Amino acid sequence: QVQLVESGGGLVQPGGSLRLSCAASGFTRDYYAIGWFRQAPGKEREGVSCISSSDSSTYYADSVKGRFTISRDNAKNTVYLQMNSLKTEDTAVYYCAAEYGTTVQAMCVMWPPPGYWGQGTQVTVSS
Repeated sequence: QVQLVESGGGLVQPGGSLRLSCAASGFTRDYYAIGWFRQAPGKEREGVSCISSSDSSTYYADSVKGRFTISRDNAKNTVYLQMNSLKTEDTAVYYCAAEYGTTVQAMCVMWPPPGYWGQGTQVTVSS
């Protein structure tokens, strides 16, 4: 059973930085996509950034390009999301998600939505 546990959320001022971590376990196949999604109050969940387990290909939503960086540490089975130049509109619950047999782009646009989800971590950007 795939398990995903997020950490690193919190309160930060506009322009600040945060790094989210997703500790992953339970994968039974070598090839999968894993990434970050977010959901703000009153809005639909959206893909933020995704990365492949195999070739490190990545996908970023237009709204975070140039500000967020996804990376993974295979030795620690952990995926990170470095978030810089944070804006108030980045405020949301951030979820880690994963799925087998899909591309990073397909998973990040949720076509279809990934099948494995973490519990989420709150990120609040406010002065």
